[in-house]
Amino acid sequence: MKRLGAILVRVFLAFDWPLLIILALFAALGLTVMHSAVGSTDWRFADQSRNFLIAFCAMWAVALVPPHMLMRLALPFYIVGVALLLGVEFFGETSKGATRWLNLGITRIQPSEMMKIAVPLMLAWYFQRHDGDVRIRDFVVAAAMLAAPFGLIVLQPDLGTALLVFGAGFFVIYFAGLSFKLLAPIAIVGILGIGTLIYYEDTLCEPGVDWVVLHDYQKQRVCTLLNPSSDPLGKGFHTIQSMIAVGSGGLYGKGYMQGTQTHLDFIPERTTDFIFAVYAEEFGLYGGVAMLLLYALLIARGLTIAVRATTQFGRLMAGALTMMVFIYVFVNVGMVTGILPVVGVPLPFMSYGGTALLTMGIACGILMSVSRYRGDKT
Repeated sequence: MKRLGAILVRVFLAFDWPLLIILALFAALGLTVMHSAVGSTDWRFADQSRNFLIAFCAMWAVALVPPHMLMRLALPFYIVGVALLLGVEFFGETSKGATRWLNLGITRIQPSEMMKIAVPLMLAWYFQRHDGDVRIRDFVVAAAMLAAPFGLIVLQPDLGTALLVFGAGFFVIYFAGLSFKLLAPIAIVGILGIGTLIYYEDTLCEPGVDWVVLHDYQKQRVCTLLNPSSDPLGKGFHTIQSMIAVGSGGLYGKGYMQGTQTHLDFIPERTTDFIFAVYAEEFGLYGGVAMLLLYALLIARGLTIAVRATTQFGRLMAGALTMMVFIYVFVNVGMVTGILPVVGVPLPFMSYGGTALLTMGIACGILMSVSRYRGDKT
């Protein structure tokens, strides 16, 4: 009996309870919206319920692992991830014009997903080893570690996942002490590039113009963002229909399971990338603000854990994974509302999909591990 009590105590101590409560609210909200998005008889609702259970188990298991053990896994995890990405490049399976999957015989995996965890883990481990003596060359080495998987994922092509991997890795480098002065020139170039694109939109978006750094379909997504009406039944259909759904929700929404855009099948990919359009149509502006506030609480809790961490590794991991959630939300809501191009980024804890949900579960498990082992300086 005492042994059972000790096990139960260990189970409960593994959780960061403020974070767990927020995640429980997301699970309830996510399944509620999914029920409306797919209809009560669709198999994906039951499948998503199972995905939440798997993600919860993964989160709990990772939460029990001390940060110093996670550090030991960083290098092999990163090496295996890069090796699998190279495997995708040479032996990957192609589907819908993209080569993102690797068949291992017993299962088919998407290695780019694991890099969302492996890259910040590796970079946090690297900067922990150089804690107190970080030099410019260390940032150069870290940038190379980030560039390798980023480049391999872009080649698949999978720009959405590549941006998430880049964002998670970038925030590790930034939190490690990268000077903002070094980022200012890059920001200026980016602003000038966007301004040039908007000003010369008509010329640059002509069919024969090659953008070199982007595939044709990626170019079309950017051009569709600038002018969705240029192809309303083709490339602009997703953006136009999602914006109609969001706008038609008004302040209070049309009511649960009453969304016409949703249930008349006007919203494409309504269970995955565009589930926010379903939510906004049925719950309105106030509901959308409430959801964003819940995400803000999640991000605030993650950053609090990062600030309270007692090791460089813990601070960098917690901070980067928390900001990765921010990138997820910002990009997804941005593309649904028509302010960002469609890049295939799911909405955390809301979009259908087992792999993305498992990734978020592992990320939250790492946050709980850092929170639990604050005194672990190993």
